[in-house]
Amino acid sequence: MNQDEKFTALFGGLVAMFQTAALQQMGKVQNPATGAIERDLDQAGMSIDMLEMIQQKTKGNLKPEEHDYLTGVLRDLKLNYVDELAKPAPDSPGTKEKQ
Repeated sequence: MNQDEKFTALFGGLVAMFQTAALQQMGKVQNPATGAIERDLDQAGMSIDMLEMIQQKTKGNLKPEEHDYLTGVLRDLKLNYVDELAKPAPDSPGTKEKQ
């Protein structure tokens, strides 16, 4: 694997890391450390903001497939975030909302 391929893989991993964090913070997937569904929309917004910052700072420097991947992840996260904002705070057992 050459350096360019390595950096492409690392970039994909970085985006996936923030994507997974945002989905956990929105309560879409359970926290693997606790097994609970936790919802912290402020933190989810911060994870999305981090990806937007990466998008802006790398503008013009990404391969088309990297750009498309990041753009798609951001689009999906933003749609899920808006969906979660419209929902009332969960109060079922095993679900925690951080205020």
